[in-house]
Amino acid sequence: MLTDNSVRDLLAAFASSDPTPGGGSASAIASAIGASLLVMVSGLPKTRSGSDEDRAALAAAAPALTGLQQRLTEAVDLDTTAYDRVVAAYKLPKATLSEQDARKAAIQHALRGATDVPLGVMRLSSLALEQARTVAAHGRRAAASDVGVAVALLGAGLHGARLNVEINLGSLTDTAYADAARIEVAHLSERAALAIEEAEALLRG
Repeated sequence: MLTDNSVRDLLAAFASSDPTPGGGSASAIASAIGASLLVMVSGLPKTRSGSDEDRAALAAAAPALTGLQQRLTEAVDLDTTAYDRVVAAYKLPKATLSEQDARKAAIQHALRGATDVPLGVMRLSSLALEQARTVAAHGRRAAASDVGVAVALLGAGLHGARLNVEINLGSLTDTAYADAARIEVAHLSERAALAIEEAEALLRG
């Protein structure tokens, strides 16, 4: 499990010549760290104005963000496992027609799984960015830089996940799935861009 490693070992794994872990897992880590920072700020004893409204808003955001952080952390290893299956599928024998058909089916199945995981990371990152607006509006002003870093990491994680989704969609033969995924990718990206803009404006306010 990548997430059981030390930071130093994790970085070494990303730097190795092995195909995994790669950009998908890195994207999940970025978003997981971003969500973690938002959990931290939402739990600080001091809020933006010290009002009951601030405390209530942050108290509502904290459990949602904790759940998102946990699921994004799980996606780090899920992405590596999914792409390992793609690599394994491409290594299947293809000497006969039946082997070729089985290999093609296995590749498509594995690519679908390797697309579903980063698409999930996009969904989770988008939800976390929506919560970031609440934390930016009600969180302690002295922690504004932490919220800003969280927003930047979540944006990077979402964008990185999008890159992984899009490169896999180009190899999928299930056009109905691919078309639906492209529509969702565009929608999630638009929502995330709006959430980032609003959170950053609140931090400047």
